[in-house]
Amino acid sequence: MIYRRPPLRGIVLTLACIAPLILPSLARAEEATPQAFLTALYHRYEGKHPRGVDYADARALARYLEPSLVALIMADRAAAAKRDEVPALDGDPFIDAQDGEITRLAVTTAIKRPDKATGTVTFRNSGKAMRLRLDLVRLEEGWRIADIVWPEGSLRGLYTDNH
Repeated sequence: MIYRRPPLRGIVLTLACIAPLILPSLARAEEATPQAFLTALYHRYEGKHPRGVDYADARALARYLEPSLVALIMADRAAAAKRDEVPALDGDPFIDAQDGEITRLAVTTAIKRPDKATGTVTFRNSGKAMRLRLDLVRLEEGWRIADIVWPEGSLRGLYTDNH
């Protein structure tokens, strides 16, 4: 029997066909813990050219925030636009600022129950020390942020404290 190697083109085509099926599950597996979820999120903010998260995009927010929090943010944005005003959230909730240069990032988490956890994120933004607490919930799609607590308040509090 003569062994023939499969043609390289066939292997490449096979990989190209199955990669879209495998890669999303690998990404979810990497973020299966609260620690991995928050670490992946906050690494988006590091470096000279951070990618961050578009906090004006409902789909982008839904990847990180639980649905009722996304709904509050988007409803407020729509209402503010109708009134030609600035929405309650006028900066990036993940860093408690409009922009900056994130350095010295550290993420820690504690699981409270199988579906609840708390994360603490510390970093320096343009030299200023920051410490945020993130309340996490586990949904069918994975871990999501239920609230972000900043030194002066919280994300959910923007919509519930004075409204």
